[in-house]
Amino acid sequence: MRPFGFTRVHFQDPISQPDQALPIKPASSVELVQASAPVIEPTGEPAGATVDLVDVLFVSVMAVFAFFVFGSIVAAIFLRAQLVQGGPITREMEDALAKNAFFIVSTQFVTYLAIVGFMAFLVWIRHKMSLSRAIQWNVPGRRLALSALLAGAALAVVSDIGEVIFHRWIPDSLPITEYFKDRPSALLLASFGILVAPLMEELLFRGFMYPALARWTGPFISIVVTASAFTLLHGAQLGYSWAPLLLIFIVGVVLTVTRVVTRSVATGVIVHMTYNFVLLLQTYIVTHGFRQMQGA
Repeated sequence: MRPFGFTRVHFQDPISQPDQALPIKPASSVELVQASAPVIEPTGEPAGATVDLVDVLFVSVMAVFAFFVFGSIVAAIFLRAQLVQGGPITREMEDALAKNAFFIVSTQFVTYLAIVGFMAFLVWIRHKMSLSRAIQWNVPGRRLALSALLAGAALAVVSDIGEVIFHRWIPDSLPITEYFKDRPSALLLASFGILVAPLMEELLFRGFMYPALARWTGPFISIVVTASAFTLLHGAQLGYSWAPLLLIFIVGVVLTVTRVVTRSVATGVIVHMTYNFVLLLQTYIVTHGFRQMQGA
């Protein structure tokens, strides 16, 4: 990104310095148009965006490293607690830990904190600006925020309609349901899914990935690629079943288009949080307050 340049102008007094006054030549209409027209560089980069593919690469490597390190630490803490209680560590115990909501949320929360800290450090070192400015956080006004809330609720309704249409191709049991096996786990995951996960996913995909790709591919391809990566992130949770993944892809497209149109990651976060809230609220009502969950 080129810094804005300023041209120093020397003003001269035509009365006290008549010999130095320059003759005034009337500008042609073409010159006036060229002078007044803004300079637009041929690029697909969103206006004001700063992050690039190098940033995306660094953050991706950091995310993998953080999940491995913090996952190992949290797993060691959980297994150590099992030993203290006098219970043996078996293969079944390790498998159960992998499906333990408290273990998953603890690992992801600590990892997300590390990733956000790294993001802020990275953009400051490489671009000398704050994270919010680098990713175009841009807090929406009251009217736009209300529109985002309505859009998130409408997106949840569209998802419900999609589930009805594709019901025959959606498995009766998905891996994600194994984490909602009891009420405490469901409450914890619901809170995390509404307050934390949308924020982190929007930072990663719409804050970093979309603008970095759009520099090279333009908005359309970047929207498709970003939505596809967002879908793959949820692949394991949905057993890589094509029908629910298609619905997630549509959600990813809507969230990325929201980022493009509003130039605001914060607006996308509101849409995403509302979408998750409505879906989880439906589950809360149907299961009588998460009291009739699988395995409860």
